[in-house]
Order: sequence, then structure tokens, then C-alpha cells
Amino acid sequence: MTASHKALKWSASPAAGSGRWDDLMSMFGRSAAVFCILSGPEHVLEAANPAFFAAIGSDRARTGVPIAEVMPGLAEQGFVALMDDIYRTGRAYTAADTRVMRVVGDSSREAFFDFTCEPQRDDAGEVVGITVVGVETTQGKNAQRLTAEHRALLEQIARDQPLEQILEGMALILEEQSPDLIVSVLLADPDGAHLRHGTGPSLPDFYNEAIDGISVGEGVGSCGTAAYRREPVIATDIGTDPDWRDFRDVAEAAGVAACWSTPILGTDGVLLGTFAMYHRRPCLPQDVDLALSAAFTRTAALAIERHRVQQARAAAEAKERAARHDLAFILEASTELARDLDVDETLHHLARLAVPALAPMCVVDVICTGRIVRAATAAGTKAQEDLLAAWSPVEEKTMARLLARGITEVIQSPPTVPGPWRRLGVTGHLCVPLVDRGRVLGALTLLATDERPLDDRSVALAQELALRAAATATNAYQYTQRVQLAHDLQAGLLLPDLPEPPGATVASCYEPAGEGLEIGGDFYDLFRLDDDRWAFMIGDVCGRGAVAATMTGLVRHTVRAVARLRCDLVAIADAVNTALIERSAQHELSFVTLVYGELRPSAGRLNVELIRAGHLPPLHRRADGTVEALHIPGMLLGAGPDPDIEPHKLVLESGESLVMVTDGFTEARSPDGDLFGDERLVAALTARGPGELTAQDALDAITDGLGAFIAGCDDSDDDRAALVITAT
Repeated sequence: MTASHKALKWSASPAAGSGRWDDLMSMFGRSAAVFCILSGPEHVLEAANPAFFAAIGSDRARTGVPIAEVMPGLAEQGFVALMDDIYRTGRAYTAADTRVMRVVGDSSREAFFDFTCEPQRDDAGEVVGITVVGVETTQGKNAQRLTAEHRALLEQIARDQPLEQILEGMALILEEQSPDLIVSVLLADPDGAHLRHGTGPSLPDFYNEAIDGISVGEGVGSCGTAAYRREPVIATDIGTDPDWRDFRDVAEAAGVAACWSTPILGTDGVLLGTFAMYHRRPCLPQDVDLALSAAFTRTAALAIERHRVQQARAAAEAKERAARHDLAFILEASTELARDLDVDETLHHLARLAVPALAPMCVVDVICTGRIVRAATAAGTKAQEDLLAAWSPVEEKTMARLLARGITEVIQSPPTVPGPWRRLGVTGHLCVPLVDRGRVLGALTLLATDERPLDDRSVALAQELALRAAATATNAYQYTQRVQLAHDLQAGLLLPDLPEPPGATVASCYEPAGEGLEIGGDFYDLFRLDDDRWAFMIGDVCGRGAVAATMTGLVRHTVRAVARLRCDLVAIADAVNTALIERSAQHELSFVTLVYGELRPSAGRLNVELIRAGHLPPLHRRADGTVEALHIPGMLLGAGPDPDIEPHKLVLESGESLVMVTDGFTEARSPDGDLFGDERLVAALTARGPGELTAQDALDAITDGLGAFIAGCDDSDDDRAALVITAT
């Protein structure tokens, strides 16, 4: 027997007060506090209460051996050295929340204790042992840690951390608190009919894969059943539970024997998923397990609802971005299509807009005189465009259906007609009719590949693009026709090449306002009356378009008809005035400004007689460079019965010019808004200095002067016409 045992035996004798040990054992025997008595310098476990054995593990509980053998690992954690110090110094030791790793079998578990170590002495005052009294604080410590971890989870949810990260962190927190516990979360599909894998970090992959996608229904494991019933389902023994009959083998392979699952419900009662706690042996859940399950189920519900809100917001934002992008595409496409009022350019723009925005390749076909004609192609390379130009991707039957029904066709396969579709990688095609006002003009065909398949967005945008392109093409065609008509009518009202009287040179110009879509009101004319007499005129009628055309024709033909009757100039003006007044009685008021004159060449000069009816004064440029404005009296024609016309005569010597313009010249404005005016018109002629000018030189002088004045910024809505006659 060792010395320590002898001392203990001696101190335990009645004479030595052995009742002290018995009193301590009776005090702590049934207590939840941990109590043990260690004797001697080897700290032999002499006695301990059941709470001590429960704390260290009953399989190691024995007395009569050193405490280091009863609880392996104490030496490494410094507790044996602590006992040695207490035994040597006789000083008591108290500690709080001390971490102790308890080794049980092949595993170790963490525990926390508040304890006091007090030295025990014999009658001589020598230390013969140590009394250890402690309280396990593991649950309190774990509760504090769990609270902190739970708070961290809520902060992650508030910061919109990824749902997978939050759920996995939650599972690991619970599994760390209870090493025997395994946590799994399944997420409900949007339709609520199936459950998908959410997290299960400690479950084998094959098990997570096996339960991924299980149905929500009665008897579908604990999770499927809990989701169906909307209430917790507890399987204490998976091996015998009827709800697990279809999953028993995979559960056994995964090493799980018990499972209790709780449905995760949203604030509106919608199923969000299930929260499951597994054990590796059959068992019933404790109250703490149920409390943890309820608490973390609510946390999971918060995280999943937040995630769904994020997904819905992200989907809405993505949809909004896509809508804005598509709208911008359509608006830009509309601008591009309308940029050139030319049918061919419009169709080429259509093809270029579709590639690559909607498809990797496309063709545009139109109906021309009853035949289908390839109008445009677009692809990633010139070689692909050449192939598309040589082969038609649409068979005649398909085109006939498009023309007859005007309905889009989506075909998820290559064209059936012969062609280089395999070389081009074509896997599908979309045919959209070009329809405007119920009339099919042709078709837009998009060709898809594996890399760029057709989708609903491409179809919708192609239909909208085709609709706008058809309308633009129709407008361009109508515009072209109207411009051509206006040009044809204007050409009929203006002589393309003016004749030149003997002894004179003649120059003229006409500039329509805007795009020249409407016929202008300005006109001029020069024609022979007889062998030695020529007539000229320049004028401006009110209005544009058809009204201007009819009035111009009326004035010209009236003048030509009356002048050939050898009437005097006043009679000619009266005839025009009468014709306009008679027209106004049946139509709207008709006003005309006019300069009319007659030329009679003689030796080296031109004898001129003219009248002015409300028109700009003609300009007489002399050879010395001076210019005189001929302010001849006369009212505009069509305003009243007596225009008060007076004839005027002058002689143009060689090199002298008679310059006549319409108010489109004088009323043109500079970028600053100033009018060109009469003075600048005269200045443009005098700027050439003294000397003879040809008619073209005089015309160039006024047009160059006007061009410099407006500097390319002319926004006038009035036509311009000029007629120059120069004596030779």
C-alpha cells in the first residue's frame, strides 16, 4: 500500500474524523454537481458521485486508479499539473467556464465547467488529497454560442448573403452543438409539388442526390410527409417506420437511423421546404431538439422568403432591363429603317439590323410583279451572304402560306429545300411576313444555329421589326412615287432647256424647297412669238402641290395663247387676271406675281418691253457693273378687276443683263436669322465689278452670293427660281 493510501486509511478512521468523507458523499451523492475525491500525490480517484461518472463517460468510471487513467487527456490539457501544484502548495483553486475535452472511446467531446479544487489535510495538517466540486456549464456555454451564431445568421440574411451559404452555415452550427446530429434542408419547387436539395453538408452525396426532387406526399419519408401534412413528422426508427419504406435502403447506406422533419412555411402559409434532423441510432427527440428545430425552422423560413424576394426582384429587374433593351433596339431600328426613304435601302437596313441582334443569318424576299425576289441578305461573313444570295431557304409552299395567311412560322429544323444549310450550320428558321395594311409585301427569314437558337424574344422582336420595316418600305415606295410624280409635273411646267433668242444668252435655275416632294409655285418660261419677237416670263403663284400646278399651268397657257394674238402686254396681264378671278369663283382665291416681257433683237442690242404685276423688281445690270432695280407699277394678278399694269421699255446693250428672281432668293435666311434681301442681291451682282458678263456668269454671281450667306443652313420652305437674259 502506498503512503497516500495509508494516510487516507488513517485519516478515515473514526478517531481521525472519517465522517467528513461520508458527509461529503452524502451531500453530493444525488447532486447534479460533479464531485470527486482524489488522494495522494498520484491523485487516485477514491470516490465520486454519479454526476461525475456521467460527465466523463460511464465506460471509464472506476475508482482506485489515478485520475489521469480514468480521464485520458487530462495531462495534455494541464489538469494533472494543476493538481500537482495544489497538492504541493496546499492552495485551493477555483475556475469558471473551463474548457475540458472529454475522450470517450475514439471520439472526444468538448465540455465546460465551473469548479473548485480544495486540498484535504490530515490531523497533522499535511495535504493528503484533493476534493473537486464543479458544475458543468456546457449547455449554458453552448446556448451563448448558439445565440451568437444565430445572430450572425440573421445578419447574413439581412445582408442578402447567398441562400446556400446561410443554410449550410445553419446546419454546421447545429451539428457542432450536437455531434450526433445531422441537419438537412430541402427547398420546395415553386409549384410546391417537389422538394429539392438545399443543404446537407454531413450527409453523403449519394443520399442528397437520392432525395433531391422527392414528391410532396403521404408516406414519402419524413420530409415529403411533413411537407404534405404541414406539421412535424418524427421517425424514431427509420428501419421500421412505414413512411420510409421507399428510402430505407439509402438511409441505411447513409448511416442514419432516426429523422424528425419540420415543414418550413412562409408568413402566408406557402410551403418553402423542410428542416430535418437525423441521428445515427434510433432515438426520440429531446425537448432541446424540438426547440432548436422550431427556432431554426423559422430562421430558414426567413432566409428562404428573403431569397425568393431577391429572386423575384432580380427577375423583375432583368425583365425590365430586357424590355428596355428591346425597346431601345426597336426605336433605334425604326430610326435606321426610316433614315433613307428608299425601298431597297430600307430592306437592306432590315437585314443588317436582324444580324446579329436576332439571328446569325437572315434573308429578305419581296414580291415583285408576281415573283419572289431576293432583296437583301446578312450574315457574319461575305461568303455566307453569297451562299444565302444564291439559295432560297424557304420553299414555295411555305412562301405561299405566308402570302396567303400572313402568319409567322417557326420551324425548329433546317430548310427542306436544297441548299448549303449543313455548311452554314443551320438548325432552324423563322419566317415572318412583311405585312402592311393587310397586304403581304414579302418575308423576313431568320436562320438559327446551335449556338444561336430561336427563342420567344427573337420571334417577338422579329415580328415587330418586320411590321415596322413593312410600313417603312410602303412609305418609302409611296414617297418615291410622289417625288417622281412631283418631278414629272415640275418638269412639265419648267422647260428643261430654254431656247436662246438671237443676240442673247439665257440662264435659269430652279431649287425646290425641302425634299421636292410637292410641286412649287415658282415658274419661268421663254418662247418664240414670231420671227423677230420672243416672250419671257417669271412668276410665283400662291400655294404648293396640285393647286400650284394648276395655277402655273393656267398662267403659262393663258400667256402663251394671248401673246400669240399680238396683244399688247397690258392686255396679256388683263387676260391672266380675268382667268384667275374666274377660277377663284369656283375654287379658292388664286394670286400670282408675274413679270412678263417681249424681246426684239436689233443690231448689237435687245429691245425689251415688260410689265411687272406685284413681283420683285427685275434688275438691270449694265456693262459698267452698276445695277438698277426696275420698280415698274403693277398689282399682283387675281386680287381685283384692275391690276393697274403699266408697260416699261428698256434697251439691253451688249453685255448687259436683265436679272429676274422669285422671293425665295430675297427671303432666304442666314444661320443668324437675317434675310438675304434686295440689297444683298444687288451687291452680289455688283461684286463682279465692271465688264461684260454672260447670262450664266450673272446667275452664278447671285447663287454664289446666296450660298455664302446661308452657309448650308438654309431652312427655307419656299422655292427659288431665277431667269437671266443677257444681250450679246
